[in-house]
Amino acid sequence: MRIKTLAQHSLIQAAVVLVVAFLIFRFGIRPAAPRSVLILYMGVVLVAMVLYVSSSQQAWQQFQAPIYALLVGQKTWVRGLRWAVLVLIPALVGVQMFIGISRDAVPPAELRQVHPAPPSSLQFRGETIQIQGLNNPFWEDPKQPPNAVLVSEGRDVYVTRCVFCHGDALQGDGLFAAGLNPKPADFTDPATITQLQQSYVFWRISKGGKGLPSESAPWNSAMPAWEDDLTADEIWKVIMYIYEAAGPNVNPRVWD
Repeated sequence: MRIKTLAQHSLIQAAVVLVVAFLIFRFGIRPAAPRSVLILYMGVVLVAMVLYVSSSQQAWQQFQAPIYALLVGQKTWVRGLRWAVLVLIPALVGVQMFIGISRDAVPPAELRQVHPAPPSSLQFRGETIQIQGLNNPFWEDPKQPPNAVLVSEGRDVYVTRCVFCHGDALQGDGLFAAGLNPKPADFTDPATITQLQQSYVFWRISKGGKGLPSESAPWNSAMPAWEDDLTADEIWKVIMYIYEAAGPNVNPRVWD
C-alpha cells in the first residue's frame, strides 16, 4: 500500500519521467543524438514537468512537501539524510569536473590538409581507375585549347548539376551556397583548382565530401558524390568547362 502511495506522488512520477526520457533520448534514438540536442530535449521535458506539478496549488504543495521536509526536518534520520545529500551532490559534481579537466590532450591522428592526398586508385561504377599519372582523356595537353564542342557539353552538365552551389560565375555563390557549410569552392580563386591535376578534380567530383579522408577535417566538403548521377565522360567534360570558364589564368596542374 505504501509503495502504491509513493508511486502516485508527483515528485516520484516526475523523477521517473525524467529518467525514462533520458534513457530514450540517450539510448533509444539511432543514430544517437548529439549532446547539445540531448540537453535541449531534456530541458523541454523538465519544463513540461515543472508546468505539470505546478498546475494547481494543491499539486505544487504535494510536490514540494518531501523537499521541504528534507531541508527543515529535525528528526535524526532526516538530518542524516540531509547532510548526505548536501555532501553527495557537490562531491559528484566535483568528481565529474575533475574527470573532465584531467584528460590528456590528444593530438589529431592525421595532419589536417585543405587538399588531402588522393588515393592511388578509386572504384568508379565497378571499374578501378588509377589516379596517379591519369590525364583527362578529352584534354590530355592543357597547354592546348580544349575542344569547344566538348567544353559546351561540359557546360550543359555544369548548368544542370553544379550551378546551384558554385554559381553562374563559378565563384561559389550559387542559390544554395548560403545554406551550405563549408561554402562551395570558388573556382576562380587561385588557391583552388589551379593547384590540382584534373585527375584530382575527377576524384573529388565523383566521391564528393563523403569520400574525403580524415585529414581533410575540419574543412570537409558539402558536395555530394556524383558518380551515381554522372558518367566518367560527363565528369571529364565538366572539368574541362570549369577550367575554361574560370578564367584565362586558371589552368590545371600537369604531372611532372
